[in-house]
Amino acid sequence: MKVMRRLMRMGNSLGVSLYRRSHGRINGSGRGLPVLLLTVPGRRSGQPHTVPVVYMEHDGAHLVMGSGGGSKPEPQWMRNLRAASNATIQIRDDVREVTPHVPTGAERDRLWHDVVLARAPFFADYERKSGRTISVGVLR
Repeated sequence: MKVMRRLMRMGNSLGVSLYRRSHGRINGSGRGLPVLLLTVPGRRSGQPHTVPVVYMEHDGAHLVMGSGGGSKPEPQWMRNLRAASNATIQIRDDVREVTPHVPTGAERDRLWHDVVLARAPFFADYERKSGRTISVGVLR
């Protein structure tokens, strides 16, 4: 398990570095969706962590989905986002502060069905594979 976590961290670090050095031309999309860099403080350490995440624009905000590619546990970055009062996103060279919100109940379900699945139906497979409700983060 520790080896897998270390490999994931190395992969994320490489993806972030390539994104920044190439101004988003490398690692700037995944599964047909654009990628942003999300920096959010750790919920326990307070130290900033940056991860590449696919996103969708909706209603003046950026939506990010905590699918983890269908993994059973929710990604750490989503847990951190849920606990954060602010975060930073980078889209290509544009860096900005955002306020995160992780909706629940009917609000989450509406975004999931009307926006996420309507634009990227493959997320339904991730939810089925994971056996959990995939969280949606709203970044404004």
